[in-house]
Formats: sequence, structure tokens, C-alpha cells
Amino acid sequence: MMIQIKNTRFRSWVIRYIFFFLGLVCFGLGVAITVKVKHVGLHPWDVLNIALFDRFGFSIGTWSVIIGFILIGISLVVSRKYVNLGTFLNALLIGPFMDFFLWLDFLPSPTYTWLDYVYLLIGILVIGTGGGLYVSGGVGAGPRDGFMLSMSERTGWSISKARILVECGVLLIGFLLGGPVFVATFLFTFIMSPVFQLSLKVFSKLRNDLIASES
Repeated sequence: MMIQIKNTRFRSWVIRYIFFFLGLVCFGLGVAITVKVKHVGLHPWDVLNIALFDRFGFSIGTWSVIIGFILIGISLVVSRKYVNLGTFLNALLIGPFMDFFLWLDFLPSPTYTWLDYVYLLIGILVIGTGGGLYVSGGVGAGPRDGFMLSMSERTGWSISKARILVECGVLLIGFLLGGPVFVATFLFTFIMSPVFQLSLKVFSKLRNDLIASES
């Protein structure tokens, strides 16, 4: 009986981490797609990463990692309960995955026509799907989400208010540093959030069904 319980727990662990890592890969791919058409606008965090890349070099993914670990450091001071192994893996891997997909150079190049908005939409859909997939693994929140949850807890703001204020601040810094802010920047949340919620629901059910079928 004990062996069966241990085997079930191990299978559950494997399935959760498969979902988590596949989600990170998908998320990195989606960000890479949007970066290719950055002139139409990017998510605030990516606006900041691009601005830092343009100003100081390294790679976009490297700045994603650096910012992620800075946010983890702040979260550890403010409320360490939102930081776990999944948070570190998220901060460490999404940036390199994105850099890898950009390095492969197989993604469509910008056309500077309406097609770029189609590419951006595809990227947002992939990001939202990847986000729902890795969160459904239940391994932990990403550094940016953990940071906003920490800020919400410390200040008493609602999570949505904390997200809006933090991302507005990030967007302002990115804009002042010369990051790509345009109309699509303000569409990200309206499109990505519903996709994330739907994919999270679908993949959470799939994960539970897979775990149950192995029991």
C-alpha cells in the first residue's frame, strides 16, 4: 500500500513538472514571437527588458533573468511565502528559452503591415496558453506574480490594483529608457488574461485527469 502511494505521488510530481516546464517553453516562445514585432508594442515587462538590452547590451533573455532575480530578492524581504523552487526556475529559464527561439531565427520577420498585429496576437495567445500551462502544474508563481502578490499583501492593495500600479511603473521606466511602447502595449492584458484563465482551467482539469487515471 505504501509503495502504491509513493508511486502515485511520484507520477503526480512528474506530471506537474512536465506541465510546468512545457508551459515555460511555450511562454518563452510566445514572448519571442512578440519581440519580433516589438515596434507595435510589448507587454510592460518586455518593454523594460528591450530598453535595458538596447541601452546596456547582453541579451533580452538575460535581462529577463536579472529582473526576475531582483524581484525575487525583494519578495524574499517583503513576504517570502510567495517564493519557492518554481519561482526560481521560472526566473532562470523563460529568458533563455526566449533567447533560444530568437537565436534559431525561424520566426516570421516583421512586415511593418497589418500582418505584424496578427503575429503579435499569435504571440499573446501562445504566452497566455503557456502561462496557464505552467501555473496548472502547481509548482509555484513566477517572480513577477510573486512580487505583485507580495506588494498586495504588504500594502493592503487588491491584487488587481497592485498589478496595475506595478506594471504602470515598469512601463514608465521602460518608456523613459526608450523601450517600444505603442498601441498593442495597452491591449496585452485585455487579450492575455482571458486566454490565461481559460488555459489554466483546461490544463488544470487535464492534469487532474492524468493523475487520476494513473491512480
